[in-house]
Amino acid sequence: MLRHRWLIALAAVATAFVLFAADYADARAGRGFSAGSRGTRTFSAPPPTATAPNAASPIQRSVTQPGVTQPGRATTGAAQTAARPGLFGGMFGGGLLGGLAMGFLGAGLFGLLFGHGLFGGMAGFASIIGLVLQVVLIVIVARLAFAWWQRRNAPAYAAATPAPTPAGASTQNFTALGSMFGANKPEGEPLAIAKEDYDDFETLLGDVQTAYSAEDLNALRARVTPEMLSYFSEELSENASRGLVNKVGDVKLLQGDLAEAWREGDAEYATVAMRYAATDSTIERASGRTVEGGTPEEVTELWTFRRARGGQWLLSAIQQA
Repeated sequence: MLRHRWLIALAAVATAFVLFAADYADARAGRGFSAGSRGTRTFSAPPPTATAPNAASPIQRSVTQPGVTQPGRATTGAAQTAARPGLFGGMFGGGLLGGLAMGFLGAGLFGLLFGHGLFGGMAGFASIIGLVLQVVLIVIVARLAFAWWQRRNAPAYAAATPAPTPAGASTQNFTALGSMFGANKPEGEPLAIAKEDYDDFETLLGDVQTAYSAEDLNALRARVTPEMLSYFSEELSENASRGLVNKVGDVKLLQGDLAEAWREGDAEYATVAMRYAATDSTIERASGRTVEGGTPEEVTELWTFRRARGGQWLLSAIQQA
């Protein structure tokens, strides 16, 4: 028994050491970090690119909630409650059939109130059920016939010519089945990205890392969304509580390409895959001793940038590749 207790204690210490080391590794800006918002595409994976051919890790922390169909509007809550059909609307799909069912129920209640019984004047319960079933069958047949007629007379459209892709951008191929059911259809209007935008993305890559290393929240506030500022501020606070400081230097973009860019209302988004070199160090604040890192390394991440139309780009999300 004593031996088993020693083994359990040793395993606990080893686990704590691994978690502590993982905290060091995840303390740097963006590393081990998949958080932020990509508008209506927050919970859909960005297309693969030459820089990041593997699937990006899903966003784990975001103020955006699943089910948002338009910017700032969700399908849950009061709007969903208002659109929810009633009892017979839910059973029969609303419209004519729901109205007939409500009519039958109203007629029965009317008869009950005036002493004729719930189904008075309709030859009993079997007759009303039979009538409802006949109406159901007629409506189903009518709907099927109308749907067939629509498909038969629908005009055939030629495949649209794809818009030219900006330099360095990648394209996404959809399976026939996924396209048929709209499973992979992205939301928002396509957005063209110019060379000046790519220059801004590269500049933001270095500026964000520099501001994070300097623990300069004011500099970060000018370059990231309020959501991302809260995540970075939380990481910096955790570093300070452990007596650590994270330094990232010699940031150099090695390769980058556009995964997707789109517009939602007045907001514009661009997700860019970037592979960059950097020297990442975790330093003990009191002594200046390097406790982790310090050697150059290469990192591949997907950064999503957001701007108001005509405004400046801000970092809106980071995903690991």
